[in-house]
Amino acid sequence: MPPAERPQVLIVGCGFGGLEAARALRHAPVDVTVVDRSNHHLFQPLLYQVATGGLSAPSIAAPVRSLFRRQRNATTLLGEVVGIDAIGQRVALADGRQLPFDHLIVAAGATHSYFGHDEWATHAPGLKSLDDAFEIRRRLLLAFERAELNGDTEALNFVVVGGGPTGVELAGTMAEIARHTLRGEIRRIDPARARVVLLEGGPRVLAAMPEGLSQSARQQLQALGVDVRTGARVTHIDPEGLQVDGASGTYRLASACTVWAAGVAASPLGRVLAEATGCALDRAGRVVVSPDLSLPGHPSISVIGDLAAAQSHAPGRKPQAVPGVSPGAKQMGRAAARNLLARQAGKPTQAFRYRDYGNLATLGRHSAVVDLATPVGPLRFSGWAAWVFWLFAHVVFLIGFRNRLVVLTDWAWAYWTHARHARVVTTLQPRD
Repeated sequence: MPPAERPQVLIVGCGFGGLEAARALRHAPVDVTVVDRSNHHLFQPLLYQVATGGLSAPSIAAPVRSLFRRQRNATTLLGEVVGIDAIGQRVALADGRQLPFDHLIVAAGATHSYFGHDEWATHAPGLKSLDDAFEIRRRLLLAFERAELNGDTEALNFVVVGGGPTGVELAGTMAEIARHTLRGEIRRIDPARARVVLLEGGPRVLAAMPEGLSQSARQQLQALGVDVRTGARVTHIDPEGLQVDGASGTYRLASACTVWAAGVAASPLGRVLAEATGCALDRAGRVVVSPDLSLPGHPSISVIGDLAAAQSHAPGRKPQAVPGVSPGAKQMGRAAARNLLARQAGKPTQAFRYRDYGNLATLGRHSAVVDLATPVGPLRFSGWAAWVFWLFAHVVFLIGFRNRLVVLTDWAWAYWTHARHARVVTTLQPRD
């Protein structure tokens, strides 16, 4: 097909879903444009390791342009989409430019949710981007520096709000830094006396996992020195600490570094789409999509990943909500690309079916929980074996051979020495 007549596919966002959709179209007779407001693809499952000084940023990120350098039908653009014209089939960028499309795939992801208290973001940053990771690392390390300068560990408390995978991984790693990494480096205080508190509003951590693994995770965190508190709802956050409603009543908790891992909200592009197309949004701001991931009444627009309130339509089963995890985003990206090509060829589209491979989370050195879905039933285990499985599973899914090699080398060195060589901060001032 002559280039001038080839369908123009515009993909907004180069996270797991957007990247997978673009790659699925690499041999298709279409022109693909990927637009993202950052110039890199980020492997978010390991972002907490950048925040805690275990890995450097380039180890878990790759320039978007390098990912598509051999895909001849793909163009990458750096820009932020702020408007969508569904009728005129154009999107508007923040700088005023317009990008036309024949097919649009929106994979803009999610952001932090403070449940109506956005003012807490200043005192308790979340973890969604490299900038977030750098800010958390700065606050974490400077808290130890201040304690060393003052010779006082009484106020050296670290609080993580949220007992999901990100929360337990951050809390476990913070405890390791205090008890192992900084031992022998700090003279005037004992860093092991630092207290790490994990607050979870629900009855247990890792609520998406079976209760047995959730209890195992709690026990492993406590063995690492983490103070795990469930049924603890945060009602106020300020620069000095938090106010918490717990089982024993309301109490004040001082904090030298607070991290928010309690909730996510869909990208603001969900509201933009709703205004442009009249599509429905769920309570989290996600776009309610048709079974084939397109927008009702707008088959040329698909929404995938964390922005989509999608369901899995397996034969003979009731539709099930798709969890907001990277395998789901990848599968939606491939499905949206297939349906796009089917629609282009005048063929019927297929309802999306999510294949659940299970969940896993690491809690610290030799500590993890794994819940795998297998053809013969669930396979669940924890401890050292789960930790090794978690390590290799994440290395396999990293983007690029270089990143895999660097991460394996850094982890091997850290295993034998407890060292975390990415403990670098560039400013003493908080992020605006």
